[in-house]
Amino acid sequence: MYLEEITLTSRIADYKVIFSRTSDFLEKYMIDPNTVFIVDEKVWETHSEGLLKNLPKSEIILIQTHEEMKTLESVQNLYDKIMERAPKRNMTMISIGGGITQDITGFTASTLYRGIKWVFVPTTLLAQADSCVGSKTSINYKKYKNLIGTFFPPQEIYINTAFVSTLNDVDYFSGLGEVVKLHLLGGERSVSKLIQLLPSLIEKKDDALLAAIQDSLLIKQSYIESDEFDTGRRNMLNFGHCFGHAIESATQFAIPHGQAVVLGMILANIVAVKRGLLSETKYHYFNQVLFPIIKVNLEDVSFKINEIVDAMRQDKKRTGKELALVMLIDNYEAIKVNDLTTEEATNVLQEFYEGNIMRRPFS
Repeated sequence: MYLEEITLTSRIADYKVIFSRTSDFLEKYMIDPNTVFIVDEKVWETHSEGLLKNLPKSEIILIQTHEEMKTLESVQNLYDKIMERAPKRNMTMISIGGGITQDITGFTASTLYRGIKWVFVPTTLLAQADSCVGSKTSINYKKYKNLIGTFFPPQEIYINTAFVSTLNDVDYFSGLGEVVKLHLLGGERSVSKLIQLLPSLIEKKDDALLAAIQDSLLIKQSYIESDEFDTGRRNMLNFGHCFGHAIESATQFAIPHGQAVVLGMILANIVAVKRGLLSETKYHYFNQVLFPIIKVNLEDVSFKINEIVDAMRQDKKRTGKELALVMLIDNYEAIKVNDLTTEEATNVLQEFYEGNIMRRPFS
């Protein structure tokens, strides 16, 4: 059933996700003299004559968005560009782009004047289905991914799936990786529903996209509203991320986030099987029906096991001597363990690699 909006409760400020078939919602912000638009330059190149053609060009700040730009220096550069416009505390920032745009601009909005009005328009599947909700902003520090950040939700989030239709396959299937993760965390019924949608999702059909995005956000809502500041149940959303973030870092982000998460889920499932928590039947079932969405050429990626394990040691979710890992068990419940040994992680990665999973993931 199509929803027009979803309201999320937050101890900071409640906020809404609003679904729109057009970009007309931008008009009310165009007439506000205290509005600045921060737009991913690639999104602008693609949509400046289409979805974004009516934006006032004098009020647009274009930013580059790749992983290396998620830094304090980028935030400082954005401060400078905004300050050139003599901003006031009642200004509104409209961010238009994907997850990196969200992180850079969200952190900027949360720290400028100790917090200004912020509206987010996600343009990637990953941002629309996952990162746009949850209140987190994150930037990298040196080699550490998402080490610095704040909790600061946008006032409003506007989702238009027309932006997603223009994504390349790598970015699109990166987002689909997070959709799969959330549906696995949603339970068996969610997985069954997603499997029915997958053929249409692979073809980027709009109705299937909208259904998958809304279901993903509702699943995530059930995790974040009960644990907004990530001290308990919300940790389970890191399924696939413990190995996944490490793979991103160790490959210098040659593998995009959502694709690394898919690899991370496979690796976590191998650990769960070895520990007797997940049946081999379910492991192979997930591999066959959900995970054939890796669209990067893994043979071209430098895959160094010791560097991945080293990156896992820097995981901010790690609380003890050993490594942290979120796993899915047979009843679709997610659990977090803090006793994954370096030897165990190394052996799983070695098995993963030597079994040709990296080259021929599901043959």
